[in-house]
Amino acid sequence: MQIISDQAELNRSKAGATFLLFGGRDCGVCQTLKPRIEAMLTEEFPKLNGYYIDCHDSGSVICAQERVFSLPLVQVWFDGQKFAEFGRVFSIGQLREAIDRPYQVAFG
Repeated sequence: MQIISDQAELNRSKAGATFLLFGGRDCGVCQTLKPRIEAMLTEEFPKLNGYYIDCHDSGSVICAQERVFSLPLVQVWFDGQKFAEFGRVFSIGQLREAIDRPYQVAFG
């Protein structure tokens, strides 16, 4: 996952097929999920761009502007449209299910 620390960069990323993980260095759940999400994106959804925003560090301003108040938060974007959002309690299976259909439509 690429790290985003600039609002303009975040806005540009939403235009394509994008997976956003808002997390934090002090969030144990975030640090546990991040490698599992990275593996899922690499193995199952290689054309989906994965980005990480650290709300406890360089991305704190972005998180405030995006109204992210609890971690972890996941958003899935395709062509500027938000297709899914999960916050606090979710499973990798739920993420997979939410990504699969729009991913298949976009990339066949």
